[in-house]
Amino acid sequence: MPTAAEWDVVALSLKVALAASLASLPLGVATGWLLARRRFPGKALLDALIHLPLVLPPVVIGYLLLVGFGAQGPLGRFLGQFGIEFAFRWTGAALASAIMGFPLMVRAIRLSIEHVDRRLEQAAATLGASPWRVFATVTLPLAWPGLVAGAVLGFAKALGEFGATITFVSAIPGQTRTIASAIYGLMQVPGGEAGIWRLALVSMALSLGALLVSEWLVRRQRGETAE
Repeated sequence: MPTAAEWDVVALSLKVALAASLASLPLGVATGWLLARRRFPGKALLDALIHLPLVLPPVVIGYLLLVGFGAQGPLGRFLGQFGIEFAFRWTGAALASAIMGFPLMVRAIRLSIEHVDRRLEQAAATLGASPWRVFATVTLPLAWPGLVAGAVLGFAKALGEFGATITFVSAIPGQTRTIASAIYGLMQVPGGEAGIWRLALVSMALSLGALLVSEWLVRRQRGETAE
């Protein structure tokens, strides 16, 4: 069984992952809808920028966050006036994790919205529904499985995020030390294999559980029975 200190690491990781996925979900839905339903100049560029974290080294994302949101960075100085800090805080870990998982979230949501029959949306609009009401009552319910999948992918990615997080917020015990950074730290300590295995098993169990819950919700939404 994990030790008390390891359970603290797991709790912090869950906190970071939940905050990252939930905070980025509204923007993910809006971005997914924009890419799926609208044509505009620069759409390909926007799509490329959204997926950039998937191909850039995570440490580059972490460094850019440190430069921008650090104590001496432009955004860091501005937000600091209101008492908002990200660098070397758990909120910074959530921000880095959200950015790294955002492309996966948007992709799942976009594909789900693209599969919604436009004729249903057009029928609702013909009956006098406003664009917002069409989205809320037709598009969103039909695309709900994709939203769930996107949120779970963002959560799972945040749970395992390492490079951007450790670059931006380091691995401060009780503050920013997540499962991934704790495992990395144990790799540098003689005799840390047992702790590595415990945290790795907990991480795999959490990720697998999240995926199974997502699949169950999607099947329930579609009215299917589990195989």
